[in-house]
Amino acid sequence: MSSDRLPSRSENFAEWYNQIVLRAELADYAPVRGCMVVRPYGWALWENIQKALDRRFKETGHVNAAFPLFIPKSFLEKEKAHVEGFSPELAVVTIGGGEELEEPLVVRPTSETIIGHMYSKWIKSHRDLPVLINMWNNVVRWELRTKLFLRTTEFYWQEGHTAHATHEEAEAETLQMLDIYADFAENEAAVPVIQGLKSEREKFAGALRSYTIEAMMGDLRALQSGTSHNLGDNFSRAFNIRYSDQNNELQYCWTTSWGLSTRFIGTIIMVHGDDQGLILPPRLAPYQLVIVPIFRNEEQKTVVFEAVKRIEAQLSEFRVKVDWREDVTPGFKFNDWEMRGVPLRIELGPRDVESQQVVLVRRDISGSEGKFQVSQDGLASVVEKMLIDIQNHLFKRAVRFREENTHRVETYEDFKETLEHKGGFIRVHWAGTSEDEDLIKEETRATIRCFPLDPPEGHGCCFYTGEETDRIAIFARAY
Repeated sequence: MSSDRLPSRSENFAEWYNQIVLRAELADYAPVRGCMVVRPYGWALWENIQKALDRRFKETGHVNAAFPLFIPKSFLEKEKAHVEGFSPELAVVTIGGGEELEEPLVVRPTSETIIGHMYSKWIKSHRDLPVLINMWNNVVRWELRTKLFLRTTEFYWQEGHTAHATHEEAEAETLQMLDIYADFAENEAAVPVIQGLKSEREKFAGALRSYTIEAMMGDLRALQSGTSHNLGDNFSRAFNIRYSDQNNELQYCWTTSWGLSTRFIGTIIMVHGDDQGLILPPRLAPYQLVIVPIFRNEEQKTVVFEAVKRIEAQLSEFRVKVDWREDVTPGFKFNDWEMRGVPLRIELGPRDVESQQVVLVRRDISGSEGKFQVSQDGLASVVEKMLIDIQNHLFKRAVRFREENTHRVETYEDFKETLEHKGGFIRVHWAGTSEDEDLIKEETRATIRCFPLDPPEGHGCCFYTGEETDRIAIFARAY
């Protein structure tokens, strides 16, 4: 394999993924093990993700705030399940200013504890509720096995934290945010997701229940792409978050937390990418189209330059990049922008200027079928329609891929056979215990990704225990 050829997905999916992240200049390895540098192109993609989510958060009454990076270690020890869940991943500061600290400080792995402390100070009456706060920040979890975007020691995300008067209000908030994540994933990222409840083994440490959006990657593995947690009154009792109700009686609050991280960039790469590189959904792509001028001499350059400027102005409502590099060939540019996943490419040479046309090339369709010659007149409306078509095509293609690779089995033997030879999502009736789940994970490396929130399918026999149940579970191997 030549060093400049991208590995195909079929021969080495993991290396294909790593090379795309590096060659498309999304991120690079940092000098600290497990950390990454998010490069400008990757950060622009993250900014578009932020905008799409932030708008949805604010439309539902949430406001942004900032909380400290350092958390007193004693805070994490107040909620037993929480500290047990995060202890192996903590980064702890013991020296500051050259002196040993009186109390060690934990570098924020998530903010439930510091939030709990502050909410206990702010919330006194039912009139103070609900509290609906979101943060955009970075967190640190000391991961043993890391992979750019998917699992890094430090990563960027948003984490929402809300407080409510009743369990019903907290549950409604938890499900509302799950819907927002699903709406974002499907309508902005063109990624189909399954909304579901996490098993007791897979739920967030300290939560009453956890919900997830699960997506199928191009190698048939699952990726948890966003989570929403009903924390019950666990953190309220640990941090004494109480309010006086309308009868002037003290009650514990019910809290939630929910988050989506830069891991979602990995989702986009692995759902849509192909052997040529990234394919970005138009609604999130840093550049929605790139214009590649083609010329051989200064005279042609002058003619093409004027036409490009007119077209660029005509397309000002879109995110446009003009590639004026003269030290590389047009073919190199085509390959480069394909690697970077720009949804639409415009090629413009002297003949195109003379005929008042341009060549449009869709990133999502390979070969001649994705290439179109169109008039420069009314180009903006053609581009708009084509970008919508690309967005819809990416989503439909991903849905079809997931459906083709979702299987139903009725016995454990069929389950193991299907997992080994087909992979993907396996839908089963489930009546097993957490211990049964552990045994299946140990033997097959597959986990319950979620219990989907779909309408009931009716009763059936659990594939593992043989007991009758109406509960459906989705198993898969996952990142």
